[in-house]
Amino acid sequence: MAAGTAPDKKMAQSNATDTLLKKLEYSFNDIELLNEALTHRSFAAKNNERLEFLGDGILNFVIAHELFKLYPEVQEGDLSRLRANLVNKESLAEIASELALGEVINLGSGELKSGGFRRPSILADAVESILGAVYCDGGFEACRQLIVRLYAGKLTSPVDLQSLKDPKTRLQELLQSRSYPLPDYQVINITGQAHAQIFHLKCTIPQMKIEVEGKGKSRRKAEQIAAEKAIAEVESYYGRNASD
Repeated sequence: MAAGTAPDKKMAQSNATDTLLKKLEYSFNDIELLNEALTHRSFAAKNNERLEFLGDGILNFVIAHELFKLYPEVQEGDLSRLRANLVNKESLAEIASELALGEVINLGSGELKSGGFRRPSILADAVESILGAVYCDGGFEACRQLIVRLYAGKLTSPVDLQSLKDPKTRLQELLQSRSYPLPDYQVINITGQAHAQIFHLKCTIPQMKIEVEGKGKSRRKAEQIAAEKAIAEVESYYGRNASD
């Protein structure tokens, strides 16, 4: 919120809240539920964490149901990836930005100074909290309708299912499509302090004479980075050996 007198701030926040309600296309019977949904734990003991927990569960169910209807031929694994892509922090933060939630979230002074009103995790949590608040205020159907409205564009946009798979899975499928053995991942070094380790890992595919390295804050992250590099090498190999 911009600097100014207390009345000015209250007026600005009130106007921003009115704008939010119009965007939500929902009228609260108990406006205190919305106020709670917009209160971060840094601001007050009574905050939005419980509503966030509730909203998260409802969001996952509703999105799962919508995807189940939209993609009748898609199998469970790909449906799970589609859902994860829609309910992750990044997608929720995008919705929060469209709703301008950063203007109405109640944050403690520390979070305000550090730019908490722009932090994706805080914005994402606020969206889930609002969903929980709407469920408590108006019931499941009201909440479901809101989720479908907020996700209308994302649900109808074509999705490349292959792009949703993590690099290790894509590399495995790429190799199996030509009956090649799975790659070998080996940690070759671990650097840094105990609380901030960096894993250095090597991914090899001997049959193709491919050897790449990846590093990350966890073994899994290092494997994914190495696998991403290996995919490019494998595709290049296939291109050079088109008759394989």
